[in-house]
Amino acid sequence: MLMFFFHAFLFLLLTAVTQLGGIAWLLALCFKRRLPVFLGLYLLSTIAAHMLAPHTGRVPVSCFAKESLQVQSWFYCLSNRNYVSADLAEVLQEAASQVEAQYPGTQTLLLDANFPFLDGFPLLPHLSHKDGRKADLAFYYQDQNGGYLPGHLPSPIGYFAFEDGPTECPDAWPTLRWDLAFLQPYWRDYSLEPERLKLVVQTLAGNERVEKIFLEPHLQQRLGLRDAKLRFQGCRAARHDDHLHLQIFPE
Repeated sequence: MLMFFFHAFLFLLLTAVTQLGGIAWLLALCFKRRLPVFLGLYLLSTIAAHMLAPHTGRVPVSCFAKESLQVQSWFYCLSNRNYVSADLAEVLQEAASQVEAQYPGTQTLLLDANFPFLDGFPLLPHLSHKDGRKADLAFYYQDQNGGYLPGHLPSPIGYFAFEDGPTECPDAWPTLRWDLAFLQPYWRDYSLEPERLKLVVQTLAGNERVEKIFLEPHLQQRLGLRDAKLRFQGCRAARHDDHLHLQIFPE
């Protein structure tokens, strides 16, 4: 019975994190050498997803191309979290190219996007990343001398390195608005690079396909940004002063 719950837990965990890993684990249970079989099956399923997902309306943001738009970490690639609709892929690439054109050498980094298949399948912990129309972008950062740091972020995964600023949100539970104060001293000592961030937000907001952008109000004010597409995500949703969230209109 304990083994049943163990395998059920692994199935749920792998499905929640990677979408395809749970199925690979169930198939691997039919073999004696489960771990190598699982790894092989998971690799094959990931490769198959790259080929099949475009036929269902989602495309992977490349994990290999060294271009203005890049996936921030191999974790997002290996866990199949780098898929977006074709329209969103164009929006992201256009914005990244615009920033790179004005600031040569700039890398715009994609964080969590969507899984390859099934509208309505959430990419936890992001409840809204379930239809290919949403994606998170990392902020841009500079060192203490004001030098831009291409590809470098305070946090190894691009999340949870929060910018200081006022909030009107009361303490509440349950909530995804985590402060994670105990983690903040461990992040790299980088500061926000405001000009690139302001430009990418303005570029995205000016794209008619973009529906909304989530950015904390104190950062909107700090950067001097005003646009009807800039929204506050609410007090029970995750903070957006460590990354940028955008979504496009349905096709």
